[in-house]
Amino acid sequence: MERDASRDASGEGAARPRCAFEIRAARPGDLPAIRTMIEALAEYEKLAHLCIASETDLAEALFGSHPAAEVLIATGNGQPAGFALFFHNFSTFLGRRGLWLEDLFVLPAHRRRGCAQALLRSLAAIAVERRCGRFEWAVLDWNAPAIAFYESLGGTVLPDWRIVRVVGPALETLAEPAGRARSGGCGN
Repeated sequence: MERDASRDASGEGAARPRCAFEIRAARPGDLPAIRTMIEALAEYEKLAHLCIASETDLAEALFGSHPAAEVLIATGNGQPAGFALFFHNFSTFLGRRGLWLEDLFVLPAHRRRGCAQALLRSLAAIAVERRCGRFEWAVLDWNAPAIAFYESLGGTVLPDWRIVRVVGPALETLAEPAGRARSGGCGN
């Protein structure tokens, strides 16, 4: 599904000046650029040591028989400029699916030129088109420029919610049947 950045966030196609970036759905040929930008994002967030996804992993997750996520690519002058990786979640309170933005990244040479905004507007249009009840993402608390940018677009940073994560050995322990788990639970 190709996106034209000149559409407004409502998806109604109201005229806006075309931005300098083309926003489109990623294709398998984009995998090297996506992987490179993921590595750059991990470096920026000081999390490179956690970045282990290979192009093969991404190919299966994005283009395999059961895709787990989708990616929009922003290009400027035919070159990759940024990406947004997203997937659907679900709100039990709304009774509708939502759109979760997992990662948004713009290469330094393309920042402050409307690329991130074009990606976010395209994602908002997808959310509206797919009748999502909400569009959400997380932001690191130290990333003040990103927080200010998101708020300028109408986003609300929720102060009372924290992300809970279970990985590695802790995930394996949690997955054990209750009788064998090392901590708490209902047990017999």
